[in-house]
Amino acid sequence: MFAFIGHIFTIICYQPLLNLLVVTYNLLPGHDIGLVILILTILIKLVLYPFSLSTIKAQKSMNELQPKLNEIKIKFKDDKERQAKETMSLYKEHKINPFASCLPLLIQLPFLIAIYQVFNTGLRSGDLSLVYSFVSNPGKINTIAFGFFDMAKSAWILAVLAGAAQFWQTKMMLVKRPTIKNKDGGAEDEDMAAIMSKQMTFMMPLMTVLIGWSLPAGLVFYWLLLTVFTGLQQLITIGKKKELPVEVIDTK
Repeated sequence: MFAFIGHIFTIICYQPLLNLLVVTYNLLPGHDIGLVILILTILIKLVLYPFSLSTIKAQKSMNELQPKLNEIKIKFKDDKERQAKETMSLYKEHKINPFASCLPLLIQLPFLIAIYQVFNTGLRSGDLSLVYSFVSNPGKINTIAFGFFDMAKSAWILAVLAGAAQFWQTKMMLVKRPTIKNKDGGAEDEDMAAIMSKQMTFMMPLMTVLIGWSLPAGLVFYWLLLTVFTGLQQLITIGKKKELPVEVIDTK
């Protein structure tokens, strides 16, 4: 069963991406693998554009609904069951699925895995055995990009840049919650969602750096470009978020 799924994955995802890489490499004057990865990233981004746009729009809707969600949290702060019920009613009223951003990410996951295998196999090991018969096989791809980066080896500078880009993108998508204070001036405890959001803002970039440190530079460069393009897409779609005001509640 797993062998069959792996075979289908290779035919549908891995092999087309590998051949797209080789075709772009053959057609591009100078055969610079860095430019090849740039072009490949743009093409993949265009293919996955509807899915990423759906994710961003879902997040934008959640951002716009956040003030009302905060009102529910404050009003029913001592009744978690009522709070959850009112929250779901609000989602239903505005026709928002809080999990809408997850499905597009799951759809993109096979492509990300395929891209990883393309760069790991096609660049690091140089295996081009699955190139189509009608595609000119270069035999070996020159992995030096821009005259000095070996895309088949790890490059810490790209890992750090990818982490910085990940922080910028994640920070942009972070829902800004109001500072909630009681009438005595003390701050109320943040809910679990707020705490996790803040932790992920720093954990995701850190994980990107740590993982990217050992991966082929070609894959990390692709992730860096994809993150920057996604961040720009978010910036255009969502725009600048306004800081929410301080809420004062009576805890007595």
